[in-house]
Amino acid sequence: MQLDQLVSLSVSLLSNIALLIIISLGLAVIFGMMGVINLAHGEFLMLGAYLTLTAVRVGVNVWVAMLLAAFGVGAVGLLVERLLIRRLYGRMPATMLATWGLSLILTQVMVLIYGPASRGIPTPLGSVRVGEYSISEYSLALIIAAVAMLALTYLVLTRTRYGTMARAAATLPQMASAVGVDVRRTNMLTFGFGAMLSGAGGALLAPMTAVVPSMGQAYVGRAFMTVVVGGPGVLSGTVSASGLLGGVNSVLSNLTTSVLGTAALLVVAIVLLRFLPTGISGRRGRRT
Repeated sequence: MQLDQLVSLSVSLLSNIALLIIISLGLAVIFGMMGVINLAHGEFLMLGAYLTLTAVRVGVNVWVAMLLAAFGVGAVGLLVERLLIRRLYGRMPATMLATWGLSLILTQVMVLIYGPASRGIPTPLGSVRVGEYSISEYSLALIIAAVAMLALTYLVLTRTRYGTMARAAATLPQMASAVGVDVRRTNMLTFGFGAMLSGAGGALLAPMTAVVPSMGQAYVGRAFMTVVVGGPGVLSGTVSASGLLGGVNSVLSNLTTSVLGTAALLVVAIVLLRFLPTGISGRRGRRT
């Protein structure tokens, strides 16, 4: 194998892993810390993409637009938690039904505003030649963005006062409340933080794919698969599952076809959950 081919395959592998991290991290925060199965996660991704598209079309720099889109979806998440999710904690079927209904509403709202036609924005940056291969610079930016999102999540959850309160509210809410933690406000901020990460994921997807109201459906399955395989560990589970599933998908897609790569991803997830029903990080937690 030539060096240029090896570099190209390595970038493809890392960008596939980065994509899974980007589309899954927000869902992992909401599910791993709050136990909420957010079936509107795909629509949060879609909102991030549309907010980025809108900002770019009014003249905002694409990178600034992505940042604004993340904060915009985070604000939507705060509102959703305050008006809908707060009343449903501990009632998983009701939460799933409510977020599924929310996904339908958000999709139809975007159809009414933007119409059903696909839209898009130009892919920023250019490409770099490595021997006979051309590598998109945006693929490299995607890898950097995934690392930045993981670092931000780690710092927020482990190095801030809010992170300490969020972990306490998620594991021992009654005790946290007894020592002065406002559990309801903390849960709202956690849901908003997860929504912000989802919005950032959707913003990063906007230059890569057609932006349509149903675009979240193309990614939500892989996001849920990654989170379930990863288990309850927000960071360790997401990274390990993304590495495993993204690696399998990338290798087989390059050796065969993208369809077989996606099918292999599903098969690996099913087999892994057969032996590790609580996910990769769940097994490590039991050992600890």
